[in-house]
Formats: sequence, C-alpha cells, structure tokens
Amino acid sequence: MDKFTVLTGIAAPLPQENIDTDKIIPARFLKTTKRSGLGVHAFDSMRYNADGSENPDFILNQAPYRNSRILITHDNLGCGSSREHAPWALLDFGIRCVIAPSFADIFFNNCFKNGILPIALPREICDELMADSRMGENARITIDLQRQVVVRPDGTEIAFEVDPLRRRLLLEGLDDIGQTLQHEGAIETFEARRRRDEPWMPSITID
Repeated sequence: MDKFTVLTGIAAPLPQENIDTDKIIPARFLKTTKRSGLGVHAFDSMRYNADGSENPDFILNQAPYRNSRILITHDNLGCGSSREHAPWALLDFGIRCVIAPSFADIFFNNCFKNGILPIALPREICDELMADSRMGENARITIDLQRQVVVRPDGTEIAFEVDPLRRRLLLEGLDDIGQTLQHEGAIETFEARRRRDEPWMPSITID
C-alpha cells in the first residue's frame, strides 16, 4: 500500500448526501477480485449516459476534476452495501482522500484498509472546501496527515481527528498483510520450533 503523508491536489465537489456504494461502483462490476481496473467504472451511473457516452454535467468528467485526488461530499458517504470494491474503485480512479460530515461505518473502515484517508468535518466546513474547489485548477487543497490538518488554498488550516493506529498505518503504507509481515521474524521462529516439535503438522511459509 502506498504511503500517505502529504497530499496536495485538486478536490472535486460532489454536494450530495447518502452516496451509497452502488453509486460508487455498481453491482454489475463486482465480478473481479482485483483491486485495479475499477476506476473507469467509478460513479458509472452518474458519469455515463445510457449510450455509454460521458455525461458532461458530472463533475469528474469536467476539467480539471478528471485529475482529482480529493473528493468532498455531504453526509453518510458510502452507505448501503458493505462492498470493499467501492474504495477500490475510488483509489483506482486516483482518489486518496474523501471528506464528508459523516461516513457509513464499513465504508469508513474499508477506506483505511485500502490507503484512502476519510476525514470527517462539519457540514459548514465541507461547504467551504467545496466553494474553494470550484475555483478550479489553482485552488489546490493540501492534506497533511502528519500534522493532521487540511490546508485551504488561502493557507487556512483546518484540524481533523484520526485514530492514532490508523494514522500510523497510512503514514507507513501498511495494510493488513503489511502489518503481519512486520512480525515475519517471530512467525518464522514459531514455525521452525513447531516443525521441530510437531513434524506431523502442516507448516506456514511466508514468501
């Protein structure tokens, strides 16, 4: 998982409440078990018309928001199904940070597991950040995870809260497998001892 330290980029304003995971990635695209390739289908029903052409009114189809790294929405982002494909699709599109007044719990947790930082800020602050983002290419927002601040284009800093363990894992780029591999030496020692004392038991090998 890529480390998340400081992110500066274009933020896309999407002022909608209750954006569920089916809107983020429709169910018909869930056949894959790969984390890559879903970005083209992120927000599929909003990004594309019935004939497959792009909907020019959708924010992520407009310049400069095609290159957004940050998404700002309203309450209850990621509600509905618990599908982990939703953060996969956002990440594959290029989104590394989502900002909203509130998130669905499972989606919130899945974001951290996949290298996306979800930041909960009051509705009025989210609206101010959306107003900033509508200024376009030059109105870049900075997310400083080390200092736990969002920096607006005018330099104003907004503090945010994040669980200390989740913050460390993002800063170090560690997913669940990465955390396990931090204990590789202890695991190998345990397995060597078990192979010696219980040779009839199957062994675990870390590649």
